[in-house]
Amino acid sequence: MRKHVVSKILTIAVAASLSAMVLVGCGSEEAQDVSENGAVEEASMLESIADEPVALAADAEADKEKEVYFQKGVYANYSKDAENPPKNYFYVFNDESWGHTEESANGAGVPFSCEQKDGQVKFSFGNADAIEDVFIVTSVEDGFVYGHYDDDMKLELVFEYLPDVDPDTFDAVNYASDGDYIYNDANGWSIKYDPKLFDITQDGNKVAIVYTGECAGTNMVMVTYDCDHIGAEIRNEYAKEYGDNAVTSDGIFPGTEDVTGYWAMCPPAEEGSGLYMTSISRDYMDGSLTFELIGHNSGDEALDIEVSDRMAMIIDSLTFSK
Repeated sequence: MRKHVVSKILTIAVAASLSAMVLVGCGSEEAQDVSENGAVEEASMLESIADEPVALAADAEADKEKEVYFQKGVYANYSKDAENPPKNYFYVFNDESWGHTEESANGAGVPFSCEQKDGQVKFSFGNADAIEDVFIVTSVEDGFVYGHYDDDMKLELVFEYLPDVDPDTFDAVNYASDGDYIYNDANGWSIKYDPKLFDITQDGNKVAIVYTGECAGTNMVMVTYDCDHIGAEIRNEYAKEYGDNAVTSDGIFPGTEDVTGYWAMCPPAEEGSGLYMTSISRDYMDGSLTFELIGHNSGDEALDIEVSDRMAMIIDSLTFSK
């Protein structure tokens, strides 16, 4: 259609040009010959242009096919009719074609793949025996995607893009929390912590839980899974490292009711840095799991108690799924 319109315009231009040249050529025979030759050449050129395809901008349909409604990121999902909608269900897009859902109540969700095209997003939820659903996009405005699934056109849904949220590290439980976060380790244990006071870094079989509040020196909990030694053996190794002042004992391991824990303690030095250490080990998954508290006293009793209590709360919150 666009080519035909352009061809008609060019044809009119040719006719106008020829008419002008005929009028100019009335002055003399020589001028007429020149004009006629020029007119023939120009007409031939314009006809050639008219017959060639004209490169135009991609039409609306092509743009629509390429449009991406959901980009990499996290979207809160809720009903459009909800008043003060709670943000407790999320679609996590690791890129434009796959991701997973996640609930804030328990972190549960399902993986999905998707295809975004022609005003629709075709979701395939789950792995084996995947469930397919088609989401019809009605509008996209300022980070909000509106629409409905094709099997329930009456339920208008909103997908709200959450800025500054990394889909690769997103945790729905922690996002919805108004206080402590939960760290879930792949080895089957978890702890609660205040993200304003602790940073957590995982490196292989070690997890460092570092206190970032006001304190003297380094104060942290180092968690280590050792697949080569059982709890008592590891405790004895820590006791050797702590030196002659080390004290050992046995008891119930935190977060359990009947699992033996093995303690090694090095009391604070009266002089120097005020360093103190306590390790708690247990048998775990054909090896051992150890939580070691490393702290430094500042001499300010109130501050030192605050730091010590905060690290003790990490241990007290310990739970196991294995």
